[in-house]
Amino acid sequence: MNKLGIFLLIGLFSGCYRVERNCLPFHEGHFQFTTMVNGEMQQSVFVRTGDLEIETYQGAIDSARIRWVNDCECVLTKLNPSNNQDKRPIRMKILKTKDSTEYTFEYALVGDTKNTQRGTIEKIK
Repeated sequence: MNKLGIFLLIGLFSGCYRVERNCLPFHEGHFQFTTMVNGEMQQSVFVRTGDLEIETYQGAIDSARIRWVNDCECVLTKLNPSNNQDKRPIRMKILKTKDSTEYTFEYALVGDTKNTQRGTIEKIK
């Protein structure tokens, strides 16, 4: 098969696959985030209402201002940072959604593109 034929096949198959990104249902609600920390599964729950996000992690409650840049990207800024690291805002981008029940996202400190991480969040209410 010649190179033109290969490119046409790649274009045909890649055009059929669309990632779902319906982000508006995730602007408000109750959510759960589970991740591996030092070999142990850790869980955080949080509530988003308007421009506020309130998180509970290991019994501690933390609040952040949330500013949506567009339907699928936001910036979180802690309201009461306890150190210089906490003063830096976090950029979050929803990459794909599943129904209105979960989304896969990437996040990093604003301006720090080298340390971008990914995770999945489940909407529980």
